[in-house]
Amino acid sequence: MQSLAMIENWPVPTAAAAVVRADGTVAGSYGPTDHRFPLASVTKPLAAYAALVAYEEGAIELDEPAGPDGSTVRHLLAHTSGLAFDEHRAMAAPGTRRLYSNAGFEVLGDHIAKATDIPFTEYLQQAVLEPLGMTSTTLDGSPAKDGVSTVADLARFAAEVQAPRLLDPRTVLEAMSVVHPGLSGILPGYGNQKPNDWGLGFEIRDSKSPHWTGTSSSPRTFGHFGQSGTFLWIDPDARAACVALTDRAFGPWAIEAWPPLTDAVLAELRG
Repeated sequence: MQSLAMIENWPVPTAAAAVVRADGTVAGSYGPTDHRFPLASVTKPLAAYAALVAYEEGAIELDEPAGPDGSTVRHLLAHTSGLAFDEHRAMAAPGTRRLYSNAGFEVLGDHIAKATDIPFTEYLQQAVLEPLGMTSTTLDGSPAKDGVSTVADLARFAAEVQAPRLLDPRTVLEAMSVVHPGLSGILPGYGNQKPNDWGLGFEIRDSKSPHWTGTSSSPRTFGHFGQSGTFLWIDPDARAACVALTDRAFGPWAIEAWPPLTDAVLAELRG
């Protein structure tokens, strides 16, 4: 895909990208797709997928208590547990505000580790990474932000989410549907969003503005971006996903560069 060559002009030392169709085929890639990049918060969708495997295996229930009083696994996945961004401290009653929380995903990882009697990093490996052949992906630390991966591996994950083999498609549909509709909150890097919609571990685009996806992205687009200059989106209407990884921290350059790439990719897919 010619559109992916736009990453050549990004002000970053290294960048790679790929587009994956809903049937799992790679529509195109650009750059060193086997280069390992820190994912930052693009780790969260991987952790969430492992949580959903644990749910389908019967190790946990989405509505069982986890985190602060009144919070559940579902609240933790949807950033509505009330936990602070990086502190294990309740800031709001569960289900009342969308407080984006790394701490929430760390509590979730601990909860799954206790339920399965397997350290979360190992559970992720067994539940998601190994079955998908994501041999270059590792998690050494927080399930919120410490993953390292490649574009080639995340393309495999993007193919799985679009045509699930590890999960029932109905579970993935729930993960990409809004949990607690109407809640406002801060989207890191993009300010207050009303509403700030999320599914189970995936951010949902809806009508957010400004946003890191494209002006032509469908409202159903879901995914995640990371402060290490990384993103993964899946647009069900376009029947495609795009992953881009870089080694420059998120900032104004990304706010400027990412939407035009997405719009160019979507235009090329339509064409």
